[in-house]
Amino acid sequence: MPTSPNRISQKVTQFTESVIREMTRLAFQHEAINLAQGFPNFPAPEEIKEAACQAIQDDINQYSITWGAPGFRRAISDKYREMYDWEIDPERELTVACGSTECMISSILALVNPGDQVLVFEPFYENYGPDAIIAGASPVYISLDANRNWSFDFQELEQKIQDAASGGGIRALILNTPHNPSGKVFSLEELGKLSELAQAYDFYVITDEIYEHIVYDDHRHHPIALFSGMRDRTITISGLSKTFSVTGWRIGYIIAPQDLTDGIRKIHDFLTVGAAAPLQEAGAKAMQTRGQYYEKLASEYRQRRDYLVDVLQDIGFKVWIPEGAYYIMVDISPLTDLDDVQFVDQLIKDYGVAAVPGSSFFHRPELGRRFIRFAFCKTQEVLHEAAERLQRLRG
Repeated sequence: MPTSPNRISQKVTQFTESVIREMTRLAFQHEAINLAQGFPNFPAPEEIKEAACQAIQDDINQYSITWGAPGFRRAISDKYREMYDWEIDPERELTVACGSTECMISSILALVNPGDQVLVFEPFYENYGPDAIIAGASPVYISLDANRNWSFDFQELEQKIQDAASGGGIRALILNTPHNPSGKVFSLEELGKLSELAQAYDFYVITDEIYEHIVYDDHRHHPIALFSGMRDRTITISGLSKTFSVTGWRIGYIIAPQDLTDGIRKIHDFLTVGAAAPLQEAGAKAMQTRGQYYEKLASEYRQRRDYLVDVLQDIGFKVWIPEGAYYIMVDISPLTDLDDVQFVDQLIKDYGVAAVPGSSFFHRPELGRRFIRFAFCKTQEVLHEAAERLQRLRG
């Protein structure tokens, strides 16, 4: 049957398949070390693996309540009370979904109408733009300035919000902190300004906090929902994947006011019905984790960060030292005249190391042509091997 452009929706033509996941496929094909996709290659904590196995043996293998097992939701609520002094009603303000990825699309579909405008900081995790497009919305991009350590210009942001008024105004802002791909942790001053703008111009903040426990040096993660006036207009997303090294489990959760939660749960129900029941039991165990685990997690990632930063700087890349998350953005222009896609292709095929082309994090690819991103959520042995291969770039 001949292919017709009308056989797929117009929405699908506005974005590509995941470049990050494509880099993983290429790494596998060429037996390259995968420093592209952000999944750890080391074991998850034994106690939560045992809890998952026990739940399966206990025959917790059928549907749970659509919006999450009660025990898991209570455990999430307990954690946030102890860690952030944040009272969350597990029955009315919490939804468990299939990873933070589904949390984001469920939240956007529940809050955003076709034709609405959604603010997205750029560079961005590659799902956010397509999520807005799937919802029928128009992304409005706000630049994070690499020359100012990925800060944004307050006046530019407010001007774009004002300009959007002619098209109906901004419906929501997508905020990711700690930030993928740059490693930026938004400061109290920045979050305070975003809070003021959200209230002044009446938009929601959908905040992806999946890296909340992976922060370095003197930086701290601050949930924007706890800022004055923000509780009723913030949707907070997090999950197990990054904190507990279980990216394949796909267990995330959404914290939102009751009226927004009601809408999110409807979307979630008809998207996926529910997250894996036995893994939610393990999630309840994970939520009982306290400070020492999180301190050790950040400390071990800091050692990996420092090692790979030193390697990349020594080779000649321009490197931005991440404040959080487990990615390093680098400028390749001191080493090559190739663009990001060509350089990453060369890295994979000739040097045996995979990274992500920077253009995949920008709505206009030319804005990312000098950047690539490395992930350091790997064992020291793997990072050492990758370093040896990358040293050959020095000629």
